[in-house]
Amino acid sequence: MYKIIKPLLFNYDPENIHHFVTGGLRRVNRLWGAKKLLKSTFQLDDVRLEREVMGLKFKNPVGLAAGFDKNADLVEELAEFGFGFIEVGTVTPLPQPGNEKPRMFRLPEDEALINRMGFNNQGVDVVADRLKRVKRERLIIGGNIGKNKLTPNEEAVSDYIKCFDRLFDVVDYFVVNVSSPNTPGLRELQEKEPLKHILNTLQQRNRKNDISRPILLKIAPDLSNSQLDDIVEIVKETGIAGVIATNTTLSRDNLVSPLKTEAGGLSGKPVRDRSTEVIRYLSERADKSFVIIGVGGIHSADDAIQKLEAGASLVQLYTGFIYEGPGLVKKINKKLLMHNN
Repeated sequence: MYKIIKPLLFNYDPENIHHFVTGGLRRVNRLWGAKKLLKSTFQLDDVRLEREVMGLKFKNPVGLAAGFDKNADLVEELAEFGFGFIEVGTVTPLPQPGNEKPRMFRLPEDEALINRMGFNNQGVDVVADRLKRVKRERLIIGGNIGKNKLTPNEEAVSDYIKCFDRLFDVVDYFVVNVSSPNTPGLRELQEKEPLKHILNTLQQRNRKNDISRPILLKIAPDLSNSQLDDIVEIVKETGIAGVIATNTTLSRDNLVSPLKTEAGGLSGKPVRDRSTEVIRYLSERADKSFVIIGVGGIHSADDAIQKLEAGASLVQLYTGFIYEGPGLVKKINKKLLMHNN
């Protein structure tokens, strides 16, 4: 079915069609019998798919990456497609419009996307209020947090604290995003000292609560091995739960699309192998001492299994979900059941 409608969807501007489709999903989900139909079509509920990671029980290891549902508008609706967890955001303390449009581009020849969205979101207060009303039904929700564009890097920690405090009661885990290429200067926070400062500060607040939330760090695929060694050291030193590998890349190697010169972060198949390399490197260097969530270029069940075999405990979809359609989640879970038998 998706193969039939995909060419039509791809005729329209990526950001506009995203809002059109997600709005339609919200309306369809209210129809009588819609949830039952979606469940039978897209969900695979099997105890063998369950994973206990970071002290949380995931009903399956396939999640939706941050960026698709920035404002927690569609958590319940997207859960109908069989995801084991959904990550909202990136969320910043204050609302911000993001970069000028157009800011998202399809590269169908490369099965990729380029985006320079710029953390467009409605602000942490709106997202927190929405998440309070979400019916969980065994769904794990992550909160991906960032800094506002106008906040200088020297004050970035205050933005992460605001988001952390506001979302603490409504998410199950946090992701610190310092790796988006679309906020000026943000990637400088991946450097050792500023990163340790942010993570240690969040961990101090985390430990003051009666319960604590797992904190993950989302990293770029463009880091060198020596920088990845620093990441391993930082994760161990700060005691955070682990890493999400990886965000989008600035590389344009081997692309054929005429849109390859557009500025922004590249996602999809071209980043698949590099993200898997980063997962394997981190897993081996850390001797599997922390959690890795694998994301980047998963367009098939085999792509997901490769990341799990490289050392990831869970995987996330974004661009593959757009190119392959919502049936991809079930395909991965089916293959996992076969693979583990």
